[in-house]
Amino acid sequence: MKDQVKDLAIRYRNARGVGLKVLGALGASAEGLLDKLPASARDGLDNATLKALEISFDTAARSRGSVPDTGQWLTRALTIGTGAAGGFGGLPSALAELPITTTVILRAIQGIAEQHGFDPSDPDTRAECLEVFASAGPLSEDDGTDLTFLTLRMSVTGASVQALLKNVAPKLALVLGQKLAAQTVPVLGAATGAAINYSFTSYYQEMAHVSFGLRKLAEDTGSDRAALIEAFRQQVSGLALSR
Repeated sequence: MKDQVKDLAIRYRNARGVGLKVLGALGASAEGLLDKLPASARDGLDNATLKALEISFDTAARSRGSVPDTGQWLTRALTIGTGAAGGFGGLPSALAELPITTTVILRAIQGIAEQHGFDPSDPDTRAECLEVFASAGPLSEDDGTDLTFLTLRMSVTGASVQALLKNVAPKLALVLGQKLAAQTVPVLGAATGAAINYSFTSYYQEMAHVSFGLRKLAEDTGSDRAALIEAFRQQVSGLALSR
């Protein structure tokens, strides 16, 4: 079990570096990107993100009955396309693209939950899929071990889901703001949007594997999940110190 926890910790650490590598290749930096957004866009970002999450939470679940899951790489390809389209028209099209990309990523997270043996239609599983978005994002400069998304638990009701959406939205808004700002860089718009979406999709897919991998490991071994997450936290911290 210790080796499995370590493997998930390595996956967690590696995932966070993807977005910054993409930005580096594009000659951009996450630092100060939010300042490049117009004040009106920054002020409305939390509400825009919350609306995108509300739309995505329902749309992603409803679509499972009619649209089959796509593979991990095809999902990334889809969001590359939406990111390119969003970046092509600057900030207005980038804002319009948010709910679409968020829905595709959330559907991918639901598919990963199913791969680990969890029913995506189960309310608890749906809530945990949403919690993955609370894991900051690939452009986050916080190199700490913010693993609160792994420990959020609640009795799932309509009111609690809305509370969870409001809890997740500000965290997601912070990294989506960086994404939007990067997509509005002159000349690079479409290419940047495609590359940033690739990094975001890859990141949240990896976070889903970590979250549901730990949940599955806890169930298979009969381990206390809180203790398992603490062991995971220690592994992540150890990897940070050894770099």
